Amino acid sequence: MAVTLAVRVKPGASRTKAGGRYEGSHGPALVVAVSAPAVDGRATEAVLRAVAEAFGLRKSAVTLRTGHTSRDKLLQIDPEPQDFAARLAALLG
Repeated sequence: MAVTLAVRVKPGASRTKAGGRYEGSHGPALVVAVSAPAVDGRATEAVLRAVAEAFGLRKSAVTLRTGHTSRDKLLQIDPEPQDFAARLAALLG
C-alpha cells in the first residue's frame, strides 16, 4: 500500500539532510535540505534520493505527485515501509 508524504525542500544547502518539521500548504511536512540547485529539476531528483535513503528504500519506490516547481511537494512512497510511522516521527523531531 502506498503512502503520501509532504516535504519542504531547501535547495542549495551545504549538505543533503532529511529532518525537521515545517507547517506547509499540505500540512506538517518533512524538511529535506539538498545541495543541488533548484534548476532543471535537479533539486527534486535529489529530494527523491534523500527521502528514499532516509526510509531505507530504493529511489524507484519514491515518486513525485505534486509540486514540480514548488518547495512544497507531495511524494508517494510505494510500498509503505513497515516502520514508516516510527521513522517519520524520528525525522520530524
